[in-house]
Amino acid sequence: MVVGVLALQGSFNEHIAVLKRLGVKGVEVRKAEQLQNVNSLIIPGGESTTMAKLAEYHNLFPALREFVKMGKPVWGTCAGLIFLADRATGQKTGGQELVGGLDCTVHRNFFGSQIQSFEADLSVPDIAAKEGGPPIFRGVFIRAPAILDVGPGVEVLANIPVSSDKYASSDLSLQGQKENSDSGKEVIVAVRQGNLLATAFHPELTADNRW
Repeated sequence: MVVGVLALQGSFNEHIAVLKRLGVKGVEVRKAEQLQNVNSLIIPGGESTTMAKLAEYHNLFPALREFVKMGKPVWGTCAGLIFLADRATGQKTGGQELVGGLDCTVHRNFFGSQIQSFEADLSVPDIAAKEGGPPIFRGVFIRAPAILDVGPGVEVLANIPVSSDKYASSDLSLQGQKENSDSGKEVIVAVRQGNLLATAFHPELTADNRW
């Protein structure tokens, strides 16, 4: 088993370190042809617009999309979540290219700037049932996105409460507002769809390796 980590920018070193700690071979991926040598892929957190520009420069998007379509496991954290989303809002002028494959709408930098980064306890009963450990995970959110809505084939793994003010200023669709208002103003921060896993937070910055 060889796990590739997209190493254009961001926290790829941290993911490589976790893989090494788990006894799994992790390799940095910067070129399309390197994807042929890995069984699965991690798209790490970082500055999503910068990562997208570098991926476009290296002509990585076609190969990344093909990797996803082949059904190989892909995990996106933070900016990686944005990459995997089919739809994105709250982007910079001109937007950014997406890999897609994950049937969801993500809001880039939903939780604000770098100084508004935070940690929070997340309820993760499904992860605990499958991987063991406590039903709570301490999530590290750094300029984090949030998932506003998901398609019927997407499994929600974790939500987080948000304030009414934050919720009202996030450009949510009417559909998203209705869906979340029933659960007390929450947004989604972790999902799984087939071969795709995505988290708005950074598990690689914690000692909890269940993800």
